[in-house]
Amino acid sequence: MRFEGRVWKDNDHWLIEVPALHAITQGTSEQDAYEMMQDLVETMADTEGFEATVFPQAAGQLELGANDVKVLVALLLRRQRETRGITLAEAAAKLHQKSRNAYARYEQGKAVPTIEKLDELLQAIAPDQQLVCRLAS
Repeated sequence: MRFEGRVWKDNDHWLIEVPALHAITQGTSEQDAYEMMQDLVETMADTEGFEATVFPQAAGQLELGANDVKVLVALLLRRQRETRGITLAEAAAKLHQKSRNAYARYEQGKAVPTIEKLDELLQAIAPDQQLVCRLAS
């Protein structure tokens, strides 16, 4: 799974953004910006052995992937929920579940949702957000 992003030059720095993760950083060169984004995502995930990778695309576009999709999906769910100020209990309620664990197990990486379930989870916490992700082989 990969998330879309973009990179652009702004005066002396290169800015890089991955909207799905609400992540933005900068570097002194385009390559430095890629490395800063990888470091930022790895720091946010805070999981031993997790490695993020930026895949440059054409015309300032990029894709961000990782060596562990489970951790990447968990990070996506947590970032989407936290940026909206939704608690785990509120997320579970939006899924019509009584226990917050119904949502938390995906956010903690204890379970990997199917594509359909991921869509359901995202609709519960971020119905206004249109996320673009690509399944990578």
